[in-house]
Amino acid sequence: MRLFSALCPLFAVITSLSLSAATLSVTSPDGNIELILDDTHLSYKVQFHGQQVIAPSALGFRFLQLPALGEGYKITGHSRNSVNQNWQQPWGERATVLDQHNELAVTLKHPERKAPFTLRVKLFNDGLGFRYEVPQQGVAKLDIIDELTEFRISDSKQSTAWWIPGRGWNRYEMLYRTTALNEVDRAHTPFTFKLPSGVHLSIHEAALVDFAAMVLDQQRDGVLKSDLTPWSDGIRVKTNGSFTTPWRTIQIANNAVGLINSDLILNLNEPNKLGDVSWVKPGKYAGIWWGMHLATQTWGSGPKHGATTENTKQYIDFAAKNGFDGVLVEGWNIGWDGEWFLNGAVFNFTKPYPDFDFAAISAYGKEKGVKLIGHHETSGHISNYEAQIADAYDLYAKHGISQIKTGYVADGGQATRIDENGIERKEWHDGQLMVNHYLYSVTEAAKRQLSINTHEPIKDTGLRRTYPNWLSREGARGQEYNAWGSPPNPPEHTAMLPFTRMLSGPMDFTPGIFNLAYNGLDAENRVQTTLAKQLALYVVLYSPIQMVADLPEHYDAHPAAFQFIKDVPSDWAQSKALQGEVGDFVVFARQDKHSDDWYVGALTDEKPRTVTVKLDFLPAGKRFSAQIYRDGKDADWRTKPYEMIIEQQRVTDNDSLTLPLASSGGAAIRFKAEN
Repeated sequence: MRLFSALCPLFAVITSLSLSAATLSVTSPDGNIELILDDTHLSYKVQFHGQQVIAPSALGFRFLQLPALGEGYKITGHSRNSVNQNWQQPWGERATVLDQHNELAVTLKHPERKAPFTLRVKLFNDGLGFRYEVPQQGVAKLDIIDELTEFRISDSKQSTAWWIPGRGWNRYEMLYRTTALNEVDRAHTPFTFKLPSGVHLSIHEAALVDFAAMVLDQQRDGVLKSDLTPWSDGIRVKTNGSFTTPWRTIQIANNAVGLINSDLILNLNEPNKLGDVSWVKPGKYAGIWWGMHLATQTWGSGPKHGATTENTKQYIDFAAKNGFDGVLVEGWNIGWDGEWFLNGAVFNFTKPYPDFDFAAISAYGKEKGVKLIGHHETSGHISNYEAQIADAYDLYAKHGISQIKTGYVADGGQATRIDENGIERKEWHDGQLMVNHYLYSVTEAAKRQLSINTHEPIKDTGLRRTYPNWLSREGARGQEYNAWGSPPNPPEHTAMLPFTRMLSGPMDFTPGIFNLAYNGLDAENRVQTTLAKQLALYVVLYSPIQMVADLPEHYDAHPAAFQFIKDVPSDWAQSKALQGEVGDFVVFARQDKHSDDWYVGALTDEKPRTVTVKLDFLPAGKRFSAQIYRDGKDADWRTKPYEMIIEQQRVTDNDSLTLPLASSGGAAIRFKAEN
């Protein structure tokens, strides 16, 4: 009987392939997720614990030069594979990643066309990915004008979605909306939603290379269709007759924290292509940055110019004194004067302002054991930047600069290229041209052992596994909006990011503001958190490079709280989301990669709440000193944001901690292992 049961799925496949219409299915290793492919109209559906979570959804593409790939294609063959192995990250949320999946590769062919294509599907216990592998179609040029891939959600009126609009003027830097799923228009990914059953899903993509990014366009209620970002001429993707798409991904979990604890996106990317990457260094950095946003300094030249030799040396002293390994300098190079935002052609990436002495600063940093972090703002003028990349990266390598923050602050749809006829064209930040440009920056940097932190980027799709020098990126509303944004980031913002933007990968949010109301408590532009929540961000919002974002003098006002920032690492052996709900609150535990110490970060939205944290993540039989930084009794982000209690307890894995979180409050804990 057991043998018959084991053979039933295989028997069903053989039987279905003998009919005019065929179906194939593949399940996750734990059997909870199933994808079923049907070639009747070339569609797929997904079930989770037997419940349909993705209804039958179309597959395929439309081309300019050839008939569509889609309906009419039939299953002509397939192969299966299973993988269960670990791989090591050189840096990351965890040192060891488990890759356990079942794979189905399906060959599909149209009876009236010569070339077949492959649909490759991988099912993990935390979700799935599928991609199209299209071989040469017998043409020298094949332009994609539409992707037909759908994600159909049956009960869209009763499902809740958390999303930001796709292809807007402000790129990805928008506040997340909480709506019924059927109220979504066109949304960026990761796109997170919850079904009436409580099942949480997130749609995204992995390994975005030489392709246009996908946004989701809702057509009929509950029908989310892939909408590829076009070139300026309307073509979505330009190919030479063959192509392999990014993986279309669906993360699936019983609850919200299950999405966070997924490694699906990383597992769908290729292994490290750079070889020895011991030169890629996580760490913490200070920088000449926040003063510009507060208008106490300027990027451009003049009496308040921030990037001077003297000022940079002072920041190097601050970093060295407190154990930070880098200093970011913005505004050092010619081009910041005038209307730089509207004219990226003015930037020169090898000529500093006269008051910035590259050689002297580099030598001073080396003496103090602090590296200089370079900065390239392009204003989205890609042609101007690419013409200078080789010389600019060579200059940084010459001066021992190992990390670069790049910026592309043009409005969405306003990235500039000069075409082969000398005509200026405007492109989207997430179109095929820009996808290729961002990766070109990373690979050129790798040739010189430089790492990249991209701002105004293409969204993360896990390529940090393949190119580990792509350390971090922005791609969401960061801390700077609290200085001048209207409105600034609301209390729910950092409780929203772990379940949405952060599902794609690290974010350079720039935490650690200690002067929370620079213009007064009643000002619109202020940080809408408590001080304890700013500490919690170092644990909650993962990045291998974390900025100590405020001005040095503001840390001097809170030396006891500043100790946590000095202690907290940015590279982890293990990470686990313990509790949370999207946009409400979240609790993380992470273990330092280079010691036995653990850290916990907890934060909440505008609603005060008390969370009880079981410490069963700590190793059994060991004692720890819990150094706790939490909101005080009267703490409130509006009126008393600095109220904080700092206390210490001895704990083991059998204990629990009860943490009262104020309105937009938080808690940060270091568990220091005792000998």
